[in-house]
Amino acid sequence: MHNRMRRWEDLPDGLLDSFIARLSSFHDLLAFEATCRSWRAAFLSYPPKHTLGTLFPPLLMQPDDPSCSRCPPQPFRKILVPTRICRITDIANKDTDQCCEIPRFCIHRRKNAPRCHLDRFCFRGASHGTLILSSNKSCVLFDVFTGATVSCPQMPVFEDTELSYGALTAPLTSPNSHLFVDTGLQNLFWCVGSHSWVGCTPADGPIKQIVVFKGRVFGMDSNCRIFRVHLTPRISIHELPVLESRLINKWHLSDPWLVVCGDMLLLIGLPGRSHLVTNGVTFEVFRLDLSTEPAVWLKVEKLENWAIFISTDKRSQTLSCMDPEIWGGASNSVYCYNQDSQHWIALELGKPVQGHGSKFDPDIFVSMGRESKLRPMWIFPSMFSLRQ
Repeated sequence: MHNRMRRWEDLPDGLLDSFIARLSSFHDLLAFEATCRSWRAAFLSYPPKHTLGTLFPPLLMQPDDPSCSRCPPQPFRKILVPTRICRITDIANKDTDQCCEIPRFCIHRRKNAPRCHLDRFCFRGASHGTLILSSNKSCVLFDVFTGATVSCPQMPVFEDTELSYGALTAPLTSPNSHLFVDTGLQNLFWCVGSHSWVGCTPADGPIKQIVVFKGRVFGMDSNCRIFRVHLTPRISIHELPVLESRLINKWHLSDPWLVVCGDMLLLIGLPGRSHLVTNGVTFEVFRLDLSTEPAVWLKVEKLENWAIFISTDKRSQTLSCMDPEIWGGASNSVYCYNQDSQHWIALELGKPVQGHGSKFDPDIFVSMGRESKLRPMWIFPSMFSLRQ
């Protein structure tokens, strides 16, 4: 009888697939993936790859959270520089908060504090579970959940250049993954693993942010013009003809974000020049209709069964989740981080501001901006980004 019993690592793929289908949070998926090699292989080959990344909400990362000061070190990670502790919250499973270590950067060193070669590095963006840090001509990529660190070749820029924005087109381990940066004057591209950068910038100024939609890279400049970015056979950028709209410009929307929700490419922003989400201020959302030529922006009144997650630093990738009611969330909502309560909140699109745990919260204060230091952000582990 004993000889006929299967070992855990020998379970058939079909049975493992049924396990994966029943998991209810990122915490469960991470535990499954880390069980053994055969379970990890089953996870990586799970058939509906495109659904896992949208069925669960992104994780909330809060840097320098005091509640993590007593967390034990993580034995499976080897970070060879001084670190800082971040709290990771899975809002789908609120009892499973974890802590992770990331490199210490961009902070004032106290007397006798250990030196770190990243002390002068500043935060420039986050995408696919990876932090993008830079200082002068140097750029470093750090995977929050695996601890993997990648150093880029020296950038072809002047000394003391400060990047405005950085983003990956795919996780670091994906084929043909590129790092895209905005230096303020030009756009640079680095194919991960290559030995040099390639410069390519629209004639009227650099692209300020990018997203990947249906396998294609789209960019937007400071005037809300949309571009197609081609990575192969060589880097090229072409403006996408879009019908002009008085609602889609930098005067009507303050620092808008591009975000992908399934088969929709959306633009979300705050009306006017406001950088604050306070009482009486609500987000506006538009969908890019690519079925016409030229393309056209259409006002979105409801997100239907989608929720959008916006970080307090707009250089962090804006994310989305489908059917949030499955894990206790709310559809047609924009999730933000409330600085006053130091907690996440859900703002229903087109409705009065709703605070977390109350019908109306007069103390909501969500500031959107750009800083050299790390601020609370929503993030997908890189292994799940592969499935978006």
